[in-house]
Amino acid sequence: MKENKFVVCITGASGVIYGIRLMEELSKVGKVYVVVSKNGYIVMEKEHKIKKTDFLKKYFNNPNIEIVSDRNIASKLASGSFLTNFKGVIIAPCSMSTLGAIANGVNYNLIHRISEVALKERVKLILLVREMPYSLIHIENMRKITLSGGIIAPASPSFYHYPTTVEDMVNFVVGKILDLIGIENNLYRRWNNRDEN
Repeated sequence: MKENKFVVCITGASGVIYGIRLMEELSKVGKVYVVVSKNGYIVMEKEHKIKKTDFLKKYFNNPNIEIVSDRNIASKLASGSFLTNFKGVIIAPCSMSTLGAIANGVNYNLIHRISEVALKERVKLILLVREMPYSLIHIENMRKITLSGGIIAPASPSFYHYPTTVEDMVNFVVGKILDLIGIENNLYRRWNNRDEN
């Protein structure tokens, strides 16, 4: 049986916890390549007090997680022949500047290049966008990516499962992403219509 392979990219939008939680869950079922942008590390430290060195140290010994520099454009992840067998590429969270670069085919770092390759190779690309409100430019960029085969997934937690902690809300969003790439999970309680007898 072929190994499940995924890419998780963390950019400089608020909500780095989504990417961290996602890579931890995916590492239970396969190999995860993780790319964090320079701004992603800045937000990680601001939001969670996790320094880049601590992040690298924490996941260094996990055989199912490989962290790749966003500056490594020569990485095998930039190759269509390597990425073609992956179950998915997820950018969580996805900043609006990353969204714009991908929508317009501009490669400033490895995250942009991986996304471009995913779209051309028809590998599932999911952008967990984290912004509010959206400008028309954001919406047009989302439209372009959707027409190109990508999936725009706003980080919109639900409340029908009665979340009581931030973790419950994070798990809902991460669980929905796992659903999109076909990974069974029990991170959130599914909809149950209480009005039905």
